[in-house]
Amino acid sequence: MHVNDLLIPESSLRTGLAVVFEVEEGDRGPKASAVQLAPASAGAAGRSGRTLDDVSLCDVLGADEYLGETTDALLEAAPTLTGNQIVQVRVAMLSLAKSHGWIG
Repeated sequence: MHVNDLLIPESSLRTGLAVVFEVEEGDRGPKASAVQLAPASAGAAGRSGRTLDDVSLCDVLGADEYLGETTDALLEAAPTLTGNQIVQVRVAMLSLAKSHGWIG
């Protein structure tokens, strides 16, 4: 994909953003073109494009769900952690996840 193929402002791009695109054959193989935001309905591909959801790269969790799963994983992996330690680790992990756009 080339920036000229974006039909959305470049400043709106972020990891995990759902988009639709056309697939064109470029001189180096297939490439995405006419890239735009995906319709509001999840998984809808508008026109004849594909969405990132079609690729199933990863789950995008809400902050509450992420923290719940983090807490469960911490308790299972290290049951001797104190409540205060768990809170500190969760805060750090949530900050990291938000900085990478992993939290929806």
